[in-house]
Amino acid sequence: MSPDNPPLGTPTPAAPAPATPADHPRRPLDRIVPLIHLLPSRRPPTGTGTSTTARDLSVRHRLLLALSALLTLSLFLSYEGVHGDANPLRTSSAPAVLSIDTALYALDQAQHDAGSAAPTSDFQKQISVAAQSLAAAAGDDVGGPAGRQALQTVAGLITVYAVKVQQAQLQPADSVLREAYLSYATSVLTDKGSGITARLTALRAQQRAAVRSQSAFGPLLWCGWTVTLLLAVALAAALLETQLFLRHRFRRRYNRGLLAAAALLVAWVVTALLFTVWTHRGMAHTRTVLDQRLTGPLITDAGRRTAAYLAHTGFRASAAVWILIGGILLMALAETGLRRHIDDYRFRPR
Repeated sequence: MSPDNPPLGTPTPAAPAPATPADHPRRPLDRIVPLIHLLPSRRPPTGTGTSTTARDLSVRHRLLLALSALLTLSLFLSYEGVHGDANPLRTSSAPAVLSIDTALYALDQAQHDAGSAAPTSDFQKQISVAAQSLAAAAGDDVGGPAGRQALQTVAGLITVYAVKVQQAQLQPADSVLREAYLSYATSVLTDKGSGITARLTALRAQQRAAVRSQSAFGPLLWCGWTVTLLLAVALAAALLETQLFLRHRFRRRYNRGLLAAAALLVAWVVTALLFTVWTHRGMAHTRTVLDQRLTGPLITDAGRRTAAYLAHTGFRASAAVWILIGGILLMALAETGLRRHIDDYRFRPR
């Protein structure tokens, strides 16, 4: 019997079992390959097909332009709210108060000389000072058309007062006619209802009220400047976040356009804030000076002080146009800083 044909009943040997991985030593590459599948994939998530960089750039671009526009508008309105009244205060309201005070003081001095036995040069000088002061007040547009009409009436009454005093001084010392002329002149000057002093006092109160209104920093201005500063902080934070985003996404350390925009923002807002503080402080000091009763040398001193307090307010008021120019430059720099990256992603094939 051949070995190829074993006798019946002889058990057939089992086939060798297939080799398992444990039977062979694992190579280093076999251990690394499975771990690769556990790493995060750089591909976009399934179903999106595109990167979010273009959308992120677009959102930041619109945010920077919107905040820049809102800040420009808010800063301009808040700045004008303070500086818009500085020039009228310097050129009209404050000089008008001083002119009326000068006229009242001159008329008071003239009244002391009205009882002289003969016409005096001091009386004529005081009347001339009062008339010139009223003319200056009229040139300052005191109280509008109604105020100018009131000053014209007062100027006419001063002429009547001066004529009656001169007529009284031409009469004998104990003359009844002299007393009548003086009595009539005094009533023209001091009558509580329609006298010169009463009319000028009312005009002075009106002008002092205008000074207080022009130099006030009311709730509306506080609200405007609060919104302005909040917008400035928001824009600065947006510029910083955009700079960090570009640095992380594009590996660029600095973006010149955004850095220039940040520098302009700080200089722009700080300069406007300093100009506003200086102007308002000068206006507040002017109001304090003019709220006092001014007579004699105090009027001249008050004129010098108010001129010093309100110096350069015209220049600072004219700087409002630079706020608009600064806002345009700020938006242009933000646009320049992001435009190249936006265009790169806009025309990149998907």
